[in-house]
Amino acid sequence: MNATESMISLLGRSPDPEQLRHVRTIPARQAVHEAWPGWAHPDVVAAYGALGIHKPYRHQIEAAELAHSGQNVVIATGTASGKSLAYQLPALDAIHRSELRVLSEPGKIHDDGAVTLYLSPTKALAADQLAAIRALKLPTVRAETYDGDTEQSQRRWIRDHANFILANPDMLHFGILPNHTWWARFFRRLRYVIVDEAHSYRGVFGSHVANLMRRLRRICAYYGAGTSFPEPVFIAASATASDPGTSFARLIGTPVREISEDCSPHGSTTVAFWEPALTELKGENGAKSRRTAVAETADLLANLVSSRVRTIAFIKSRRGAETISSITKRLLDEVDPSLPQRVAAYRSGYLPEERRALEKALRSGELLGVSSTSALELGIDISGLDAVLVAGWPGTRASLFQQIGRAGRAGQNAIAAFVASDDPLDTYLVNHPEAIFDVSVEATVFDPGNPYVLGPHLCAAAAELPIGVAELELFGPTSESLLNQLVQQGYLRKRAAGWFWTHPESAAAMVNLRADGGGPVSIVDSETGSLLGTMDSPQTHYQAHTGAIYVHQGDSYLVEELNEEDHCVVVRRTNPDYYTTARDVTQIEVLQTLRTMEWGDIAVHFGEVKVTTQVVSFQRKALISNEVLGEEPLELGARDLFTKAVWFVVHNRSLTSAGLVEAQFPGALHAAEHAAIGLLPLVASSDRWDIGGVSTALHADTGVPTIFVYDGHPGGAGFAERGFEKAKVWLTATRDAIKACECDTGCPSCVQSPKCGNKNNPLDKDAAVTLIDVLLRDAS
Repeated sequence: MNATESMISLLGRSPDPEQLRHVRTIPARQAVHEAWPGWAHPDVVAAYGALGIHKPYRHQIEAAELAHSGQNVVIATGTASGKSLAYQLPALDAIHRSELRVLSEPGKIHDDGAVTLYLSPTKALAADQLAAIRALKLPTVRAETYDGDTEQSQRRWIRDHANFILANPDMLHFGILPNHTWWARFFRRLRYVIVDEAHSYRGVFGSHVANLMRRLRRICAYYGAGTSFPEPVFIAASATASDPGTSFARLIGTPVREISEDCSPHGSTTVAFWEPALTELKGENGAKSRRTAVAETADLLANLVSSRVRTIAFIKSRRGAETISSITKRLLDEVDPSLPQRVAAYRSGYLPEERRALEKALRSGELLGVSSTSALELGIDISGLDAVLVAGWPGTRASLFQQIGRAGRAGQNAIAAFVASDDPLDTYLVNHPEAIFDVSVEATVFDPGNPYVLGPHLCAAAAELPIGVAELELFGPTSESLLNQLVQQGYLRKRAAGWFWTHPESAAAMVNLRADGGGPVSIVDSETGSLLGTMDSPQTHYQAHTGAIYVHQGDSYLVEELNEEDHCVVVRRTNPDYYTTARDVTQIEVLQTLRTMEWGDIAVHFGEVKVTTQVVSFQRKALISNEVLGEEPLELGARDLFTKAVWFVVHNRSLTSAGLVEAQFPGALHAAEHAAIGLLPLVASSDRWDIGGVSTALHADTGVPTIFVYDGHPGGAGFAERGFEKAKVWLTATRDAIKACECDTGCPSCVQSPKCGNKNNPLDKDAAVTLIDVLLRDAS
């Protein structure tokens, strides 16, 4: 049986060359070991030995050596490569030696010990790391989590006595730095700061965390002045990434060394590229639709679970995770009534006790199948997994390799399948695996200087300690002008010693690390009054408008009311056979051009724009088939967004000389815009919902046909700028994706968009290819 036949057999399908587009095998890798370093305390080495870890890998020791010598370091290797030992070893060694010194001198007061702060992007990962550290059974190490789930009664003890604290950026921002005087002893003894899954800090979230790291370094320097360790060593663990040292150095604002050669063993992984079949159902403008990635993945997950193959199915959206779980359970119930209870969904937004129970069931093997958002992509230790399904492109190559690397974690061989969604990027990638395997992983994109991010962090920093002139370099070249603007707005006061926070409100409350603003909105069950979860305010117009379907733990709820004034969404249980998608219309205004490239008659610009968006309607679509069942108007207010964009300007004469007539311009521009939005994640670490676009045959600011693609976050997120810098590669892939699509006039796989408020009209697929050829004719 060859690799293709083997893959089809494991996935439980009859051979169908129209679905299984390609099969790639990631070869097995042999281990390269290194001796324990001479400085590692025998007790710490013995603790690892008791867990069966006798020979560390070379990359673990190389990173640990750099950290022990006082150098900031990032270790960027694959999933299950043992990155945690690399940062645990120097931290635990320092803690253990410090505590032994205290024990050897009873009665003496020590204030120069060693403690460690560990930061992870998710609570689940922190909980997993806590279990791993406690498993070492070092009596000198007092490890505790300190996050939003920590009981108030425990917090003071943790602050005063724990020497290995596991937190997340949110708690550091809201709970620790604003109260740094309570943590003075901890900061004086802080030797190591561990930043786990550093590659996940991208976009606006990465910009926030970059400024948070600068605030942390500032507080550490304040308490560390005059001590043996004026500033802690930063150690990062990251997935394989492009130039991880440069990225982590930008995140923390200081030089970094990198270790990126993976010396851990891993079994081979056979990866299928799976494209759902076209159906007879017609979408907008008569376009054929493919079966949804959600329905296809649920089928594959049910097949694998029924064969007792332990599997995780990844998908980007909360709704998708819930829907895959629900469909899989229904399918399994027809095969074996005992199997549905062994499948569950996992995503952020669950209550803490729900998360903990799911994690325990997954580790024990009680669960055979899990549909998850990226919450389980990160380094939670889950052994014994056999297969991974990835429903739709996860956003970056780094994320894809993280996800498929979750299988085969104990060194065994594994299978994985990338199931393409019905959109341009997925269509391109499922037919071009070389665009995944034969190019370098993307750089992590974020912008610490974004004024909408930096300004509130300057307020928070000033509230923690007045900002002196000597500290301006830490926050970047625009910080002084921003500080003066904040003075004019009444948030800060300028004195001889620097800038002071004088506002009566909490400065930390001005910053939401994971959202664009507006604060969290509560999702409340109208029948029971119980809190189901929360949602960021900017999401509500798209996901929690009146009539929307909200999914929680496999149960569907109909949104009865969106109360924006009270930050509340009221829902009631229902059992629909459809889901909902919102549609918007957009206008854009150029505020300032920052960069320009000339390609002959074509101009490519990058700059600041004002985007006005209004959600105008929503569609009901069948769960299994994706068929449009109906559309209803919405009356929601318009929202303004000041952000950054890349735009392409082309003159009428260039298009007419290529054979297009003016009547084709709107459809060509519109189709090219949709496809370009879909393909931007190929060159920037974004996903489709991070960005938006506008096209027009006559824009008020340019006076000619123009295509805009903009960051969907205030102040920008770095994605549009990355598109500007990689414009030729981006547009070439966009053109190739449109040309390769087998439809006649345009479909969701190439030029149609699920967000389009103009009902995907007009669209001209062939003219879009001609337009992009014109744009690329003199590209350099």
